[in-house]
Amino acid sequence: MAQQHHDLTDSAAGPAAPPVTGEALAGYLRGQATEFLRALRLHRETGGGPSGSGGGTADAVDAARALRRSARRISASLHTFRPLLDPGWSEEIRPELAWLSGTLALEHACESRLDRLLLALHRLSGATTVPTQTLATGTGAGTAVSATAATAATTATTTTQRTAPRPTPDRGNLTVGAAKAGALLDRQLTLARTRAHSTALQALGSSRFHAVADKVAVLASEVPLAPHAATTDPRPLAVAAEERLTDAVAALPLVTAGHPYNAEALIHGLSPDPAPHPQDAPWHQVRLLLRLHRYALEVLHGDDAPPGVRLLSAGQALDRHRDASEAAAAAAHAARTPRIAPATAYALGVLHADQRHEVEAARYAFQRSWQKQTIGTGTS
Repeated sequence: MAQQHHDLTDSAAGPAAPPVTGEALAGYLRGQATEFLRALRLHRETGGGPSGSGGGTADAVDAARALRRSARRISASLHTFRPLLDPGWSEEIRPELAWLSGTLALEHACESRLDRLLLALHRLSGATTVPTQTLATGTGAGTAVSATAATAATTATTTTQRTAPRPTPDRGNLTVGAAKAGALLDRQLTLARTRAHSTALQALGSSRFHAVADKVAVLASEVPLAPHAATTDPRPLAVAAEERLTDAVAALPLVTAGHPYNAEALIHGLSPDPAPHPQDAPWHQVRLLLRLHRYALEVLHGDDAPPGVRLLSAGQALDRHRDASEAAAAAAHAARTPRIAPATAYALGVLHADQRHEVEAARYAFQRSWQKQTIGTGTS
């Protein structure tokens, strides 16, 4: 596949724009640092209890999400535009922000993965209730899927592009094993979520986090730009980020992903090998590079030029790919639990195959959205 560089700015590409210098980066970083400090204050005021912890509130969840959001954007901008910044300062704070964002994301990831898997079991088995709601699993508050989460996940499942023919499971055997499979997943992922919650609380109370917060507080008022940044155009650096993205996309097996059913991609996932699926890593890398590209556009254009439809749809497909890939891995991990009943193992195997089909559907959706050409000045 020949490499093609597309204009992904959509509405960002307009008539003659004023000159852009490193001051645009400085303004963006100050704004994100201010958002970080505002989210941190709200997080402390609400007690910092995430959802499912028993003391969480919607405001605390929103605050944690806003912390992750601003930390990701600051870290990404320091990476993309590092020639415009003081190198010592940039290289010191960037990995710390990545650590913070990743740590805060773990609990939410465990909760979302559990919801996704339980609802998939419910759909596959044809049960009238979500599997874990039929058993007293003894995991306490927060184990059942909330009505809001169930509605949202059901809607997402309904609207998922189902391009691959799916296996028709033996509903009798699957119904027998689904409840126990759901209870097993609930125990494992709730335990992982509890550990992630404890890790996040420890991180937010650590001297490491306070050092990061202090640096971000300074950043809100003073950005350590390199001496030449005030007269340097940052757009070539943003173009370089886009080129890295398009090169990574060009290396993907889009010809294979262009077929609605990629049976070869299921072979490794159905094996007993606990290693991550070898085909997933390049797609995860493209998702990261797409995010870096989006944030670079934000630096250059701010909220005046939101990403186009093509860029958003590609990002959504890659998010679905990541979620389904990680859910499949969780199902495979649960299936390796010693001494589980055959019906439970069967249900987990069907669940794993279903999520790998979701992976293939997401790749197919990405391939279709990415290869759409922009016509004229309209959105793709």
